[in-house]
This record gives sequence, structure tokens and C-alpha cells, in this order.
Amino acid sequence: QAQLVESGGGAVQAGGSLRLSCAASGYIFSNYVMGWFRQSPGKERDFVASIRWSGGSTYYADSVKGRFTISRDNVKNTVNMQIDSLKPKDTAVYYCGVLTSCSSLIFCTRGSQYAYWGQGTQVTVSS
Repeated sequence: QAQLVESGGGAVQAGGSLRLSCAASGYIFSNYVMGWFRQSPGKERDFVASIRWSGGSTYYADSVKGRFTISRDNVKNTVNMQIDSLKPKDTAVYYCGVLTSCSSLIFCTRGSQYAYWGQGTQVTVSS
């Protein structure tokens, strides 16, 4: 079983940057996929980006392409997400999750597919 702990959130002004981190412990197998989702009050948890633990291939939601960059550090067992040019609409709690099996990243964007979650980290962007 994997355990996940997110960090790096905070309050920033529009146009600023943040680097979120997700520390993974427990069993992380090479075929796992790590994903970032976000959830605003009263809304569903939306897919942001994902990365294969082995190989590092990535997939992004259209809404964040060009501003968000997901990466992983297999030595430190962390998955990071660099967020640039932050906008007020990026305000949300950001969660990382583990998906244990995924044939193609483009088909693995639903939260229900992910088996394990962290507690989330709040990102607040002011205009």
C-alpha cells in the first residue's frame, strides 16, 4: 500500500509560481502512474496531470498545458509539479494519487481510477 504526502502549497499573487511535491512511501511499483488532481469548493476533483513512474511519460489536462510541469524523482520517491503563471482559477486543493494500472495515460484521468490519495495541499491565487 502506498502512502502519499503533499506539500508546497501556499498563497501567491497571479503570475507567480509554486512547486508542489508529493512524497510517496510504501510499495511503489514501476508500472504505477502518479497523478495530480485539484478540487475547488463545491466542485468535483479534476484531473491536472499524470506521469508514469517508470519511463516518465506525461499527460496534461488542456487547461494547464504550458504552465504546469509534472516530474518525478525515483531516488527520492517524489512526484513534483511546477506551476507557473498562476491564475486565480488555479485556486484549489491539490491532491496527488496513485493508479496501479493504466494502459494509456489519456484514458486514466478519472479520480475513481486512483487507488491511493494524499491529504492535499491548498493553493490560493489572488488577483
